[in-house]
Amino acid sequence: MKALSVPFRPTGRVNLAALVVVFAMVAGAASRASAQQKDAPAGTIKESTYAALADAPEKARQKKNPFEGDAQALAAGGKLFEQHCAECHGAKAGGTRKGPSLLREQVQQAAPGALFWILSNGVVRRGMPVWSKLPEPQRWQIVTFLHSLKVQSVKN
Repeated sequence: MKALSVPFRPTGRVNLAALVVVFAMVAGAASRASAQQKDAPAGTIKESTYAALADAPEKARQKKNPFEGDAQALAAGGKLFEQHCAECHGAKAGGTRKGPSLLREQVQQAAPGALFWILSNGVVRRGMPVWSKLPEPQRWQIVTFLHSLKVQSVKN
């Protein structure tokens, strides 16, 4: 089946002027949205970054970390973090342009099960991949490592 292609040809100044106005409106709206994000109070934009933790179902949040307090799991989790997470979240988990800081209170105070759920399901709309292909024990080891990090104080 052949696709029907209709070339756009403005038939007069009115059509061309209308296109210019529409383009200007779209460009202006994008510019205003960008400016609003830059002018937003500190923490406002970042708070939405951590909202995915609240999306974890209650059943997932109730799960206990089988490796809590296990020094070997902590060390293994650190290595796994380096291999799979540091590229986006930074070598010391402080965040980069690709991924947010995992030292923030929202992450450190999150239930182990919520972190496990995030690792398993990702936050695709924000660019975090799904890590469900990692074996479950390895995901729990990463959770163990994340909870061993110190909370970073953030001034708003």
